[in-house]
Amino acid sequence: MTSTGTYTPRPGAAPLPRMIAAQAALETRMLLRNGEQLLLTVVIPTLLLVLFGTVDIVDTGEDRAVDFLAPGVLALAVMSTAFTGQAIATGFERRYGVLKRLAASPLPRWGLMTAKTISVLVTEILQVVLVTVIAFALGWSPHGNPFAVLLLLVLGTAAFSGLGLLMAGTLKAEATLAAANLVFLLLLVGGGVIVPLDRFPDAAQAVLGLLPISALSEGLRDVLQHGAGVPWVDLGILAVWAVLGLGAAARFFRWE
Repeated sequence: MTSTGTYTPRPGAAPLPRMIAAQAALETRMLLRNGEQLLLTVVIPTLLLVLFGTVDIVDTGEDRAVDFLAPGVLALAVMSTAFTGQAIATGFERRYGVLKRLAASPLPRWGLMTAKTISVLVTEILQVVLVTVIAFALGWSPHGNPFAVLLLLVLGTAAFSGLGLLMAGTLKAEATLAAANLVFLLLLVGGGVIVPLDRFPDAAQAVLGLLPISALSEGLRDVLQHGAGVPWVDLGILAVWAVLGLGAAARFFRWE
């Protein structure tokens, strides 16, 4: 009579929360080790804050430029991580078959997307802390409702993540690289991050104000600079972009 063997460790998939946590930790380490992504997500926003906050290059209409710039740079940090960085990284993962192999693992596809989202949020926390410390060193004195700021950052992350995944899941990797960087530069200039929207013609302001980066930067500025309450209009714009972006990404994302 043959007895049933006992195998250690026992074969089988790990619990789902542990798989998601491990994948999120891996995604975060990969992002922080990538020099190009680190330049885009950390170095450029902080350099812009220091440069434009200490040198009178753009007339922000404020006595202290940092009061105008800090909320915009926070919005830029969210966009650089949730949209540009995620789109480029995911696009090349798709090209090299990484996503296809991960999709065949015990980790479900929604679990992989959850892990990527957690990685984005962890990176954004590091960005927000760094930008805030530098802004305080430059004399920034924010005020306003922290809950409103959190709502703006979360909805902004959802909106940009949806757009980034949509781009990465529908375009070729090289096209994603070019398009994501181009959009980053265009929104940096025309999204109210460095240059106030009221410097543009009235017709352009009406269009630019509907962009997610404009809604995020202006909403953060209203709260942190002017002490406004919950900016429902900006939150509504971000919510629409989040629903459209994430919905389109879920519908059209191709894994190979």
